Amino acid sequence: VAGSMAFKRGAAEANPVLLEPIMDIEVIVPKEYMGDIIGDLNSKRGKIMGMEESSSGKQAIKAKIPQAEIFKYAIDLRSITQGRGTFSLKFSHYEEVPANIVQEIIAKSKEEEEDKK
Repeated sequence: VAGSMAFKRGAAEANPVLLEPIMDIEVIVPKEYMGDIIGDLNSKRGKIMGMEESSSGKQAIKAKIPQAEIFKYAIDLRSITQGRGTFSLKFSHYEEVPANIVQEIIAKSKEEEEDKK
């Protein structure tokens, strides 16, 4: 009991933050879809790191994007490019979750706790 109380007090005083995994993504698409893909990545909180022409004559877009935003990216990419785009992912690092999203997560968690009661 004392350990639990000490942990709760320590966590409250430590000002904890939520971290989320950030992924490196490389999207390879025909040139005519570049604008749509960049807009889509930006709408998913992605940060465009660069663009270059790939060996196949397509464009490669490199970005960093939160993992939470890309669980269904294969479907989105297929829809935007009519099946002509590909992507690859790898873990990059962790970043602090933005405050507005933290509030959404907390509200959802509280709502789920209320539903359990």
